[in-house]
Amino acid sequence: MAKVTNRKRTMVKGLVDIHINNSKNSGVDLVLGHGYFIGPRLIQVDLRDGGRRQLLGRNVVIGTGARATLDKIPGLKEAKPLTHIEALELDAVPAHLLVLGGGYIGLEFAQAMRRLGSRVSILDRNSSLLHREDPDASSGLETLFRDEGIEPILNAQIEKVAGLSGESVEIIYMQGGEKKAVQGTHLMVAMGRTPNTEGLGLELAGVELTNRGFIKVNERLETTAEGVWANGEVAGSPQFTHIAFDDFRILRENLNGGNRVTTGQLVPFSMFTDPELARVSLSEIEAKAKGISYRLFKIPMASVLRARTLSEMRGFMKALVGEDDRILGFTVFGVDGGEIMSAVQIAMIGGLPYTAVRDAILTHPTLMEGLIVLFSSAPVSVESRSSDASQQAAQAAVD
Repeated sequence: MAKVTNRKRTMVKGLVDIHINNSKNSGVDLVLGHGYFIGPRLIQVDLRDGGRRQLLGRNVVIGTGARATLDKIPGLKEAKPLTHIEALELDAVPAHLLVLGGGYIGLEFAQAMRRLGSRVSILDRNSSLLHREDPDASSGLETLFRDEGIEPILNAQIEKVAGLSGESVEIIYMQGGEKKAVQGTHLMVAMGRTPNTEGLGLELAGVELTNRGFIKVNERLETTAEGVWANGEVAGSPQFTHIAFDDFRILRENLNGGNRVTTGQLVPFSMFTDPELARVSLSEIEAKAKGISYRLFKIPMASVLRARTLSEMRGFMKALVGEDDRILGFTVFGVDGGEIMSAVQIAMIGGLPYTAVRDAILTHPTLMEGLIVLFSSAPVSVESRSSDASQQAAQAAVD
């Protein structure tokens, strides 16, 4: 574990050094310290090495990100739980890791720690892992985790936490009307994200927050204060690094007189479990909720010859196709799922019909070749909506 952590530290330091050098080489004045508004577009910085500095900007960008949420569960704060930050600094494998939360971060860390040798239990208040995803995706992940010896404890309403993470910790929870307990050596929280807006003096700058505590922005990432912008997680953007990077591109163009917006994006994600779960645009749950017509194409990963040669046949891939033959959404639970999903996303960006992918000549044997198999199969189901509103929603989903 110490070797894993040292590799992480070395890699992160190298990336930080690259960003610092890029800043210096581009002429940026990099000021390290705690900054906060003391007036409109006026920032005061308590410098890291002592002293203060004031900065007045024609434009100010707030990119303070978010942190792991600590719910108001009795004893949780006192237990000093790990977040993803501290979990990446461990020098020894936890004997028994308890993970609060069955979302992306919790699941990635749960599997990683299990494979490093830890016993792992995941507690989630919902009836399934990744409860917002389609049932086949969440059940596939749950089966994977159980096969690897990870214990999902679902429908668990946490009542209190006792002990100290790193030594001994106990979680008391209600499940099906019965009070239960689970003990472990370490506790990790992965129950959502809280925006970093405290102590920034936003009220002095005229910057308003949403009812969820994120900075209020329009589609151009402008806040309610003239000349003040926000990007990334603190602005309520989807919580992925690639979205934060796209927010930067939107800001860069708009600060240079352009008019780029956040609306109409195809938002992809990859959860880096093994195998990966990746999706772009609509899931079946979302399509049904919006009344969007679709045909469902679905195959098991075992139908992909490259998956067989890799002996990685767990999972599936599926696509939702509209009445105009364009792809409305794609999900894959399988080896290198993020790479496969990205290929479909490019086809969606280009507005290609699924038949263009089906009829393509792709290299054999590759995982992308599985897309030919997918789109050559017969639809396994058809969800039909006849209203004009549903057709408009379908068009909006791909536009």
